[in-house]
Amino acid sequence: MRDSYEQLRQWLAAMLGHDQLWMIECFVLVFLTLLAAVFVSRGLKGLEQKAKKTQTLWDDALFSALGRPLKWLVWVIGLSAAAQIAAVRSESIILSSIEHLRYVGIVVLVSWFLLRFIRRVEKNFRDPKFCHKPVDETTAVAVGKLLRVSVFITSVLILLQYFDVEIRGILAFGGIGGIAVGFAAKDLLANFFGGLMIYMDRPFAVGDWIRSHDKEIEGTVEDIGWRLTRIRTFDKRPLYVPNSTFTQIAVENPSRMSNRRIYETIGVRYDDGQKVHLIVDDVKTMLREHKAIDENLTLIVNFNKFASSSLDFFIYCFTHTTNWVEFHEIKQDVLLKVLAIVEQHGAECAFPTSTLHLASAPAELVSAERTGGPAENIGVGDLPA
Repeated sequence: MRDSYEQLRQWLAAMLGHDQLWMIECFVLVFLTLLAAVFVSRGLKGLEQKAKKTQTLWDDALFSALGRPLKWLVWVIGLSAAAQIAAVRSESIILSSIEHLRYVGIVVLVSWFLLRFIRRVEKNFRDPKFCHKPVDETTAVAVGKLLRVSVFITSVLILLQYFDVEIRGILAFGGIGGIAVGFAAKDLLANFFGGLMIYMDRPFAVGDWIRSHDKEIEGTVEDIGWRLTRIRTFDKRPLYVPNSTFTQIAVENPSRMSNRRIYETIGVRYDDGQKVHLIVDDVKTMLREHKAIDENLTLIVNFNKFASSSLDFFIYCFTHTTNWVEFHEIKQDVLLKVLAIVEQHGAECAFPTSTLHLASAPAELVSAERTGGPAENIGVGDLPA
């Protein structure tokens, strides 16, 4: 093969001359690079379409991440080879450094591929299409960020070593300068380690509803970064909280509650006092038979208070669901059934009332009323207290 190439080269040199031969070689290399790039692009598209038909997350991530970096890699190798041939014939300083540019290009493209691959794998791990039990989004994001930072640092160190830069000196300088940087950027470091604690302790994850009574923080977690956590409040405003804040406050995570509680007090009239025990028994039976109420948890219905205008009993129970909207539908159904039970017993729910008791009228007023005589001489002071 090599002998055939040399014979072809000599034949072309004899026809065109050595001064023109390198131009033909460069043209042929660029043309072959174009063909290779087209072949690689179409081949990877076909492989990617086949990978989409499978449920394996790795092949989808591989071919999806490999497409553009591999196509650029073909161009980098082909064009650098053509430029190297041209550099032999010309004495250009720029073309003489093409080998270094090719090495840098290869390192950058490999790093680009790894970053794309990590990001796609991270996405697939969170997709129910690829995983029957998707990985927690917070964990996937944290591992993905750590791997991408590792790839970036490794690529930089490889390039520094290639250009004969003393890495040990940089590391030593970084160790000494790190002390000064640490004092200057203590808030930044506090936020970084606060984010690290969130990833390790996992008091909340992306998508959780959290709130803090120490600070005016309440909403849904959208993103946990290395410095800030973005929370979307219920009025749809973004709230950016430094991660160091979460190391100093108590955070409540309602998204992880196991059940939701119904705790209501209902009052009936004093006139219906004899019916209270029947109402309480029927309400308790209704709750025990309700499919949405968890019987395994505390369920209480008891008369517990002589209020100023009512006889109060309370209901205390838990629903199976933790969904906010579904919980209120269940609570509405329970309260309407309680109202129906009260009405079934001929009772009524009480509301604030006042009763005025009048003492018996004085004898003079009664006598005057019977005889029809005047009663003007009876003053207010003459009435009994």
